[in-house]
Amino acid sequence: MRESVIERRFVMEVKKRDGLAIKFVSPGLDGVPDRLVLFPGGKLAFVELKAPGQAMRPLQLRRAKQLITLGFTVYCIDNKEMIGDVLNEIQTS
Repeated sequence: MRESVIERRFVMEVKKRDGLAIKFVSPGLDGVPDRLVLFPGGKLAFVELKAPGQAMRPLQLRRAKQLITLGFTVYCIDNKEMIGDVLNEIQTS
């Protein structure tokens, strides 16, 4: 399964829950997560999407650590089965 398939499913599931899964691109700052997820009530998280079995690259891990140090939540999803649990966690945090 390709990363793009997981990403499409992820975006669709966020929309079903009345949220936004904004494609996050930061020119000049490589390694940022793929999506910024926003839910009603100010719930937000960064999400990196990967093909099954793939891990974040070293630069992506450093960026995730920077965001976590600033108090943000960062998830890495590499299969469709993870999507529901991650979204539940974001919405209830």
